[in-house]
Amino acid sequence: MKKLLSSILVMTLLLVGTKSFAQYQQGDKLLNAGIGLSSYYGGGLPIGASFEVGVTDEISVGAQLDFYTWGYNYGGYKWRYTFLPIAVRGSYHVNELLNLNNDKLDLYGGLALGYYISKYSDNSGYTGFYDNSYGNRVLFGLHIGGRYYFKPNVGAFAEVGYGVSALKLGVTFKF
Repeated sequence: MKKLLSSILVMTLLLVGTKSFAQYQQGDKLLNAGIGLSSYYGGGLPIGASFEVGVTDEISVGAQLDFYTWGYNYGGYKWRYTFLPIAVRGSYHVNELLNLNNDKLDLYGGLALGYYISKYSDNSGYTGFYDNSYGNRVLFGLHIGGRYYFKPNVGAFAEVGYGVSALKLGVTFKF
């Protein structure tokens, strides 16, 4: 996984143009790809991506998709939970509101609404859920984050929030 993310980052840095920096604006297409350092629903480390399009100079809308799994294997007994959270999301970009003059920085906060697709299996052949503790359910998320651009359209992002992960870190691309 680390090699894959490193390879994507290096290839993108090589292919990126040399246009000037600009704060978030209408029409921007934003792609975040990263890893969550915890999960709110079960265990494991979520990996995922979000994509948003700027509909105004302050608001972007899009979608997010994450994946994580965790399990147990001891004494001949195995089980595994797998989660696929899918959501639509929107963000409010606050640079103009806060009168920030740093073109490399994009601060935002927002909401997500979606669905957890969940699966349980064990070595007895059972697939499903014995109870509703980790079954399919509605996802409601909140996020506050920031992007810092090293190049005009490549940077890093960090988000804290509720829904899938308490903290997400990764690479961001602006198109």
